[in-house]
Amino acid sequence: MLTKADIEKYFMAEKHESLLFLVVGLAAILLALIFYFSIKTPIYRGAAIPLIIFGLIQAIAGYTVYQRSDDQRINQVYAYDMNPGQLKSAELARMTRVNRNFNIYRRIEIGGVVTGVLLILIFRNAPKAHFWVGLGLALAFMTAELYIADYIAAKRALLYTGQLKEFKVNLKI
Repeated sequence: MLTKADIEKYFMAEKHESLLFLVVGLAAILLALIFYFSIKTPIYRGAAIPLIIFGLIQAIAGYTVYQRSDDQRINQVYAYDMNPGQLKSAELARMTRVNRNFNIYRRIEIGGVVTGVLLILIFRNAPKAHFWVGLGLALAFMTAELYIADYIAAKRALLYTGQLKEFKVNLKI
């Protein structure tokens, strides 16, 4: 059964993970800039591209989720007592969309890992194609890291969604 503590736990975990997401994204951006402007070899320049792209995605997503987590937590805890219909309709619908999006993200991330590994395998013995090896390495690494983070978040979201569904059933709607 869903409790206010469950709501607090979900949003606090989301906030903590989003902060880690933000830090990892910023580290990837910094690493990309170092690779591109300081090291300047083809393998590092290739690696810089996925690092900057996925670093920006992570930093923006991490910051966005971090910023809104407290408001969402407060609103849902308030709704638990004062407007349970919001939990039964709006929050459950939002979490259904979140879970659907995680499925899409996982497919994209798996595609990124596979593409990265293929680039490594195809260009590993071509000395003039080290750019593509670097791109493949960073693409596989970044998308695998995103997959793991999203897997953890999706698992937590499914648990919370299940609790919301149970809350709905217990109130006999």
